Amino acid sequence: MFVALIILGIIVSGYMAIRTAAKERAIDEAMIEKEGEVYMERIRQARAKQQGSL
Repeated sequence: MFVALIILGIIVSGYMAIRTAAKERAIDEAMIEKEGEVYMERIRQARAKQQGSL
């Protein structure tokens, strides 16, 4: 009985680790996407400013 509980604990722990890693990956991708949009907006503004000064 004790061994079964240990094995069950290992399985649950592995499942939780995989689930947490997937959530973190999704959060990281969303953050990277947002930072990329901010960067691209800065580039657009710099180009518009540069073309306006020509």
